Amino acid sequence: MSDRLSPATRNALVIAGLDPESVAAVIVRALAEDLPGWGLAEPAPGSDGPGAVDATSAATVDAGLVGHGALVSRAEGTVAGLPVAAAAFEAVLGRAVTVTLLAADGDAVAPGTTVARVNGPVRGLLTAERTALNLLCHLCGIATATRAWVDAIAGSGAAIRDTRKTLPGLRALEKYAVRCGGGVNHRMSLADAALIKDNHVVAAGGVAAAFAAVRARFPRLPVEVECDTVDQVGEAVEAGADLILCDNMSLAELRASVAIARPAGVRLEASGGLTLRVAADVAATGVDYLAVGALTHSAPALDLGLDLEPGRPSASVSAGAPRGSTVEES
Repeated sequence: MSDRLSPATRNALVIAGLDPESVAAVIVRALAEDLPGWGLAEPAPGSDGPGAVDATSAATVDAGLVGHGALVSRAEGTVAGLPVAAAAFEAVLGRAVTVTLLAADGDAVAPGTTVARVNGPVRGLLTAERTALNLLCHLCGIATATRAWVDAIAGSGAAIRDTRKTLPGLRALEKYAVRCGGGVNHRMSLADAALIKDNHVVAAGGVAAAFAAVRARFPRLPVEVECDTVDQVGEAVEAGADLILCDNMSLAELRASVAIARPAGVRLEASGGLTLRVAADVAATGVDYLAVGALTHSAPALDLGLDLEPGRPSASVSAGAPRGSTVEES
Protein backbone atom coordinates (compact mmCIF):
# COMPACT_ATOMS: atom_id res chain seq x y z
CA MET A 1 0.00 0.00 0.00
CA SER A 2 2.88 2.39 0.70
CA ASP A 3 3.72 2.38 -3.00
CA ARG A 4 0.55 4.44 -3.54
CA LEU A 5 2.07 7.35 -1.62
CA SER A 6 3.41 10.17 -3.75
CA PRO A 7 7.08 11.11 -3.34
CA ALA A 8 5.96 14.44 -1.88
CA THR A 9 3.77 12.82 0.78
CA ARG A 10 6.40 10.24 1.59
CA ASN A 11 8.97 13.03 1.99
CA ALA A 12 6.60 15.07 4.17
CA LEU A 13 6.14 12.08 6.50
CA VAL A 14 9.89 11.53 6.75
CA ILE A 15 10.47 15.21 7.55
CA ALA A 16 7.84 14.88 10.29
CA GLY A 17 9.84 12.03 11.81
CA LEU A 18 7.28 9.41 10.77
CA ASP A 19 7.96 6.13 8.97
CA PRO A 20 5.92 6.08 5.73
CA GLU A 21 5.61 2.28 5.87
CA SER A 22 4.21 2.41 9.40
CA VAL A 23 1.79 5.20 8.52
CA ALA A 24 0.61 3.25 5.48
CA ALA A 25 0.04 0.19 7.68
CA VAL A 26 -2.13 2.24 10.08
CA ILE A 27 -4.16 3.55 7.15
CA VAL A 28 -4.63 0.06 5.68
CA ARG A 29 -6.02 -1.17 9.00
CA ALA A 30 -8.31 1.85 9.23
CA LEU A 31 -9.58 1.41 5.66
CA ALA A 32 -10.19 -2.28 6.31
CA GLU A 33 -12.66 -1.31 9.04
CA ASP A 34 -14.74 0.48 6.38
CA LEU A 35 -13.91 -1.89 3.51
CA PRO A 36 -13.25 -5.40 4.87
CA GLY A 37 -10.38 -7.07 3.08
CA TRP A 38 -9.10 -3.76 1.74
CA GLY A 39 -5.44 -4.69 1.87
CA LEU A 40 -6.08 -8.03 0.14
CA ALA A 41 -8.21 -7.01 -2.85
CA GLU A 42 -8.13 -3.30 -3.48
CA PRO A 43 -10.80 -1.68 -5.64
CA ALA A 44 -9.53 0.43 -8.49
CA PRO A 45 -9.79 4.17 -7.74
CA GLY A 46 -13.40 5.24 -8.10
CA SER A 47 -14.61 1.77 -9.03
CA ASP A 48 -17.10 -0.70 -7.54
CA GLY A 49 -14.62 -3.54 -7.04
CA PRO A 50 -13.08 -6.00 -6.68
CA GLY A 51 -13.27 -6.23 -2.92
CA ALA A 52 -15.60 -4.50 -0.52
CA VAL A 53 -17.55 -1.53 -1.85
CA ASP A 54 -18.48 1.85 -0.44
CA ALA A 55 -22.14 1.12 -1.10
CA THR A 56 -23.49 4.64 -0.64
CA SER A 57 -20.91 6.31 -2.86
CA ALA A 58 -21.15 3.58 -5.51
CA ALA A 59 -24.91 4.10 -5.69
CA THR A 60 -25.04 7.90 -5.60
CA VAL A 61 -21.88 9.09 -7.36
CA ASP A 62 -21.14 8.62 -11.04
CA ALA A 63 -17.93 6.67 -11.53
CA GLY A 64 -16.54 9.36 -13.85
CA LEU A 65 -17.31 12.34 -11.62
CA VAL A 66 -14.29 14.31 -10.49
CA GLY A 67 -14.26 17.20 -8.07
CA HIS A 68 -12.44 18.99 -5.36
CA GLY A 69 -13.02 19.43 -1.68
CA ALA A 70 -11.72 21.50 1.21
CA LEU A 71 -10.63 20.19 4.57
CA VAL A 72 -11.95 22.89 6.89
CA SER A 73 -11.51 23.43 10.62
CA ARG A 74 -14.79 23.96 12.46
CA ALA A 75 -13.06 25.09 15.66
CA GLU A 76 -10.00 26.89 16.98
CA GLY A 77 -6.98 24.67 17.48
CA THR A 78 -3.54 23.50 16.43
CA VAL A 79 -2.90 21.47 13.29
CA ALA A 80 -1.21 18.06 13.27
CA GLY A 81 -1.31 15.19 10.79
CA LEU A 82 -1.81 16.86 7.41
CA PRO A 83 0.67 14.53 5.65
CA VAL A 84 -1.12 11.59 7.28
CA ALA A 85 -4.47 12.77 5.91
CA ALA A 86 -2.87 13.18 2.49
CA ALA A 87 -1.58 9.62 2.73
CA ALA A 88 -5.10 8.36 3.49
CA PHE A 89 -6.49 9.91 0.32
CA GLU A 90 -3.56 8.58 -1.71
CA ALA A 91 -4.00 5.09 -0.24
CA VAL A 92 -7.46 4.97 -1.79
CA LEU A 93 -6.87 6.88 -5.02
CA GLY A 94 -3.13 6.70 -5.69
CA ARG A 95 -1.97 9.23 -8.28
CA ALA A 96 -5.58 9.98 -9.21
CA VAL A 97 -5.77 12.36 -6.23
CA THR A 98 -3.75 15.49 -5.60
CA VAL A 99 -3.52 17.37 -2.34
CA THR A 100 -2.73 21.00 -1.55
CA LEU A 101 -1.62 21.74 1.98
CA LEU A 102 -2.74 25.25 2.89
CA ALA A 103 -1.49 25.02 6.49
CA ALA A 104 1.46 23.36 8.16
CA ASP A 105 1.49 21.04 11.15
CA GLY A 106 1.90 23.17 14.25
CA ASP A 107 -0.11 26.09 12.83
CA ALA A 108 -2.89 27.68 14.84
CA VAL A 109 -6.23 27.69 13.01
CA ALA A 110 -9.54 29.43 13.54
CA PRO A 111 -13.05 28.22 12.68
CA GLY A 112 -13.49 28.27 8.92
CA THR A 113 -9.80 27.84 8.11
CA THR A 114 -9.15 25.61 5.10
CA VAL A 115 -6.11 23.51 5.92
CA ALA A 116 -5.95 21.46 2.71
CA ARG A 117 -7.68 20.84 -0.63
CA VAL A 118 -8.10 17.54 -2.43
CA ASN A 119 -8.80 16.89 -6.13
CA GLY A 120 -9.82 13.58 -7.67
CA PRO A 121 -12.59 11.07 -8.40
CA VAL A 122 -15.44 11.92 -6.04
CA ARG A 123 -16.22 8.29 -5.16
CA GLY A 124 -12.68 7.79 -3.92
CA LEU A 125 -12.64 11.10 -2.05
CA LEU A 126 -15.77 10.08 -0.16
CA THR A 127 -14.43 6.59 0.54
CA ALA A 128 -11.23 8.04 2.03
CA GLU A 129 -12.95 10.91 3.84
CA ARG A 130 -13.66 9.25 7.19
CA THR A 131 -10.27 7.57 7.51
CA ALA A 132 -8.48 10.82 6.70
CA LEU A 133 -10.63 12.85 9.08
CA ASN A 134 -10.51 10.31 11.91
CA LEU A 135 -6.73 10.51 11.93
CA LEU A 136 -6.51 14.25 11.29
CA CYS A 137 -9.11 15.24 13.91
CA HIS A 138 -7.52 12.98 16.52
CA LEU A 139 -4.00 14.28 15.93
CA CYS A 140 -5.14 17.90 15.80
CA GLY A 141 -6.95 17.34 19.09
CA ILE A 142 -3.76 16.13 20.74
CA ALA A 143 -1.77 19.06 19.35
CA THR A 144 -4.45 21.48 20.51
CA ALA A 145 -4.50 20.05 24.04
CA THR A 146 -0.71 20.10 24.18
CA ARG A 147 -0.59 23.73 23.08
CA ALA A 148 -2.93 24.69 25.94
CA TRP A 149 -0.55 23.12 28.46
CA VAL A 150 2.52 24.66 26.82
CA ASP A 151 0.91 28.09 26.90
CA ALA A 152 -0.08 27.60 30.55
CA ILE A 153 3.56 27.25 31.66
CA ALA A 154 5.15 29.66 29.18
CA GLY A 155 8.21 31.41 30.60
CA SER A 156 8.75 28.91 33.41
CA GLY A 157 11.59 27.01 31.79
CA ALA A 158 9.71 23.73 32.21
CA ALA A 159 8.45 21.58 29.35
CA ILE A 160 5.29 19.56 28.81
CA ARG A 161 6.02 15.88 28.23
CA ASP A 162 3.84 12.98 27.12
CA THR A 163 3.66 9.39 28.40
CA ARG A 164 3.15 5.90 26.98
CA LYS A 165 -0.60 6.20 27.62
CA THR A 166 -1.31 6.04 23.90
CA LEU A 167 -3.78 4.14 21.76
CA PRO A 168 -2.32 0.82 20.58
CA GLY A 169 -0.80 1.18 17.13
CA LEU A 170 -0.95 4.99 17.13
CA ARG A 171 1.94 5.88 19.45
CA ALA A 172 4.25 7.34 16.80
CA LEU A 173 1.45 9.48 15.35
CA GLU A 174 0.20 10.64 18.76
CA LYS A 175 3.66 11.54 19.99
CA TYR A 176 4.22 13.43 16.73
CA ALA A 177 1.06 15.41 17.44
CA VAL A 178 2.44 16.28 20.89
CA ARG A 179 5.51 17.73 19.21
CA CYS A 180 3.29 19.73 16.86
CA GLY A 181 1.64 21.26 19.92
CA GLY A 182 4.97 22.31 21.40
CA GLY A 183 5.43 19.42 23.83
CA VAL A 184 8.32 17.00 24.08
CA ASN A 185 8.33 13.22 23.99
CA HIS A 186 9.16 10.80 26.77
CA ARG A 187 10.44 7.37 25.77
CA MET A 188 8.85 5.77 22.73
CA SER A 189 9.21 2.22 24.06
CA LEU A 190 10.24 0.26 27.11
CA ALA A 191 13.66 -0.27 25.53
CA ASP A 192 14.52 3.42 25.08
CA ALA A 193 15.03 4.20 28.76
CA ALA A 194 14.37 2.65 32.14
CA LEU A 195 11.63 4.05 34.36
CA ILE A 196 11.69 2.50 37.81
CA LYS A 197 8.14 2.73 39.14
CA ASP A 198 6.66 1.82 42.51
CA ASN A 199 6.07 -1.82 41.59
CA HIS A 200 9.69 -2.19 40.46
CA VAL A 201 10.81 -0.70 43.78
CA VAL A 202 8.65 -3.18 45.67
CA ALA A 203 9.93 -6.10 43.60
CA ALA A 204 13.59 -5.07 43.95
CA GLY A 205 13.43 -4.23 47.64
CA GLY A 206 13.91 -0.47 47.51
CA VAL A 207 14.76 2.52 45.31
CA ALA A 208 18.53 2.08 45.56
CA ALA A 209 18.33 -1.66 44.93
CA ALA A 210 16.12 -1.18 41.87
CA PHE A 211 18.42 1.50 40.46
CA ALA A 212 21.53 -0.60 41.02
CA ALA A 213 19.91 -3.58 39.29
CA VAL A 214 19.02 -1.57 36.18
CA ARG A 215 22.40 0.15 36.03
CA ALA A 216 24.19 -3.19 36.33
CA ARG A 217 22.14 -4.82 33.58
CA PHE A 218 21.95 -1.81 31.23
CA PRO A 219 24.87 0.49 32.07
CA ARG A 220 24.34 2.89 29.16
CA LEU A 221 20.58 3.29 29.44
CA PRO A 222 19.11 6.50 30.88
CA VAL A 223 17.39 5.71 34.19
CA GLU A 224 14.44 7.59 35.66
CA VAL A 225 13.16 6.78 39.14
CA GLU A 226 9.61 7.35 40.35
CA CYS A 227 9.45 8.73 43.87
CA ASP A 228 6.42 9.27 46.09
CA THR A 229 8.22 11.08 48.92
CA VAL A 230 10.98 13.65 49.37
CA ASP A 231 13.01 11.03 51.25
CA GLN A 232 12.86 8.76 48.20
CA VAL A 233 14.07 11.65 46.06
CA GLY A 234 17.13 11.94 48.27
CA GLU A 235 17.71 8.20 47.97
CA ALA A 236 17.40 8.32 44.16
CA VAL A 237 19.80 11.26 43.90
CA GLU A 238 22.29 9.45 46.09
CA ALA A 239 21.96 6.33 43.96
CA GLY A 240 22.82 8.31 40.80
CA ALA A 241 19.49 8.62 38.98
CA ASP A 242 19.52 10.70 35.79
CA LEU A 243 15.92 11.85 36.22
CA ILE A 244 13.37 11.61 39.00
CA LEU A 245 9.61 11.38 38.56
CA CYS A 246 7.86 13.07 41.47
CA ASP A 247 4.50 11.36 41.64
CA ASN A 248 1.48 13.02 43.25
CA MET A 249 3.55 15.44 45.31
CA SER A 250 2.33 18.71 46.77
CA LEU A 251 3.85 22.01 45.67
CA ALA A 252 5.84 22.13 48.90
CA GLU A 253 7.16 18.61 48.32
CA LEU A 254 8.12 19.48 44.75
CA ARG A 255 10.05 22.54 45.94
CA ALA A 256 11.84 20.42 48.54
CA SER A 257 12.68 17.83 45.91
CA VAL A 258 14.08 20.49 43.60
CA ALA A 259 16.27 21.76 46.44
CA ILE A 260 17.74 18.27 46.80
CA ALA A 261 18.10 17.36 43.12
CA ARG A 262 19.17 20.65 41.54
CA PRO A 263 22.62 20.86 43.22
CA ALA A 264 23.33 17.32 42.02
CA GLY A 265 22.33 18.17 38.43
CA VAL A 266 19.44 15.71 38.51
CA ARG A 267 16.33 16.64 36.52
CA LEU A 268 12.83 16.36 37.95
CA GLU A 269 9.49 15.52 36.38
CA ALA A 270 6.16 16.22 38.10
CA SER A 271 3.38 13.70 37.50
CA GLY A 272 0.02 12.60 38.81
CA GLY A 273 -3.23 14.52 39.02
CA LEU A 274 -1.94 17.55 37.12
CA THR A 275 -4.51 19.94 35.67
CA LEU A 276 -4.28 23.09 33.59
CA ARG A 277 -5.46 25.07 36.62
CA VAL A 278 -2.33 24.19 38.61
CA ALA A 279 0.13 23.81 35.72
CA ALA A 280 1.78 27.21 36.19
CA ASP A 281 2.18 26.66 39.95
CA VAL A 282 3.74 23.25 39.40
CA ALA A 283 6.13 24.60 36.78
CA ALA A 284 7.11 27.45 39.14
CA THR A 285 8.49 24.94 41.68
CA GLY A 286 11.51 24.47 39.42
CA VAL A 287 10.79 21.04 37.94
CA ASP A 288 12.05 20.39 34.44
CA TYR A 289 9.01 18.54 33.07
CA LEU A 290 5.31 18.13 33.64
CA ALA A 291 4.21 14.64 32.58
CA VAL A 292 0.67 14.77 31.18
CA GLY A 293 -0.89 11.46 30.14
CA ALA A 294 -4.11 13.24 29.20
CA LEU A 295 -2.43 14.70 26.12
CA THR A 296 -2.86 11.35 24.39
CA HIS A 297 -5.42 9.38 26.38
CA SER A 298 -8.05 12.08 26.86
CA ALA A 299 -7.63 14.81 24.25
CA PRO A 300 -10.92 15.59 22.48
CA ALA A 301 -10.78 15.54 18.68
CA LEU A 302 -10.61 18.86 16.88
CA ASP A 303 -13.63 19.24 14.61
CA LEU A 304 -12.66 19.32 10.93
CA GLY A 305 -14.76 18.41 7.92
CA LEU A 306 -14.56 17.82 4.18
CA ASP A 307 -16.62 20.26 2.11
CA LEU A 308 -17.07 18.73 -1.35
CA GLU A 309 -17.47 20.76 -4.53
CA PRO A 310 -18.16 18.39 -7.46
CA GLY A 311 -17.04 19.49 -10.89
CA ARG A 312 -13.81 19.84 -12.77
CA PRO A 313 -10.76 19.39 -10.55
CA SER A 314 -8.37 22.30 -10.08
CA ALA A 315 -4.67 22.10 -10.91
CA SER A 316 -2.82 19.11 -9.53
CA VAL A 317 -1.01 19.80 -6.29
CA SER A 318 1.60 18.00 -4.27
CA ALA A 319 1.20 17.33 -0.56
CA GLY A 320 4.84 18.25 -0.09
CA ALA A 321 4.69 21.53 -2.00
CA PRO A 322 4.86 24.90 -0.24
CA ARG A 323 1.55 26.06 1.17
CA GLY A 324 -0.74 27.49 -1.48
CA SER A 325 1.51 26.48 -4.39
CA THR A 326 0.51 24.20 -7.26
CA VAL A 327 2.48 21.60 -9.16
CA GLU A 328 1.34 20.75 -12.66
CA GLU A 329 1.44 17.06 -13.53
CA SER A 330 1.49 15.57 -16.99
